[in-house]
Amino acid sequence: MVFAFLYLPILVLIVFSFNDSRFGATWEGFTLRWYGVLAARSDVREALGNTLLVALSSTVISTVLGTLVGLGLWRYSFRFRTGLTFLLVLPIVIPDVVMGVSLLMFYALVRSGLELTGWTFDNGFWTVMLAHVTFQISYVALTVRSRLAGYGPELEEAARDLGANGVQSFLRVILPLALPGVLAGALLAFTLSLDDFVVTYFTSGSGFRTLPVVIYTSVRRGVTPDINALSTLLVLFTVVAILVGNAILRPRRGRA
Repeated sequence: MVFAFLYLPILVLIVFSFNDSRFGATWEGFTLRWYGVLAARSDVREALGNTLLVALSSTVISTVLGTLVGLGLWRYSFRFRTGLTFLLVLPIVIPDVVMGVSLLMFYALVRSGLELTGWTFDNGFWTVMLAHVTFQISYVALTVRSRLAGYGPELEEAARDLGANGVQSFLRVILPLALPGVLAGALLAFTLSLDDFVVTYFTSGSGFRTLPVVIYTSVRRGVTPDINALSTLLVLFTVVAILVGNAILRPRRGRA
């Protein structure tokens, strides 16, 4: 019953993406023409490219930065570590609309400052990509730290006792242990970026749109079958990304 409540709306969406009827919820036969209509829309192809570009670039940056933060929180004990961990959790629990408004105000403030020096910028790819990095870092850092939580710094000390230097102990001991967490955090960051609408909507400006924004603007004029097809492809892409991530992580779990 719980799984039906969770997945029945998605199943209805997928089924009606193959409905021959253009209007309403009446089933009038199976068709694939809405996927053809979708493929012919240049705005959808452009939005797909923007979505993948933002997701891939922001995932790479947030994975590198988040991994360094996670390793630092695990490796070192310092006075404000608990407070820093709390600050990492905040972007996860803060409502997306608050994140979007705050980033919009921040970009406006930076733009005002740059205009005094003769420089300016418009909201677009870079503002969206950096906005996604701000919330992706938290997920990666906390995932990496959780992965290493069961291990102590004595592992690195043991590697040093066996003759490894700092770089060798990191590459041959710490990094292999943290790698499943790094990959899981990267996968999580990628899927979150892929599906994000609220933060993207506030920071993208008028000339840069991703797939969730295209879906939202189209739905305001009514749900059409090609939007059902687009949503179905987005769900399919997300599921494939999760399955690929699990396939990558499974053999590493066995060796851990």
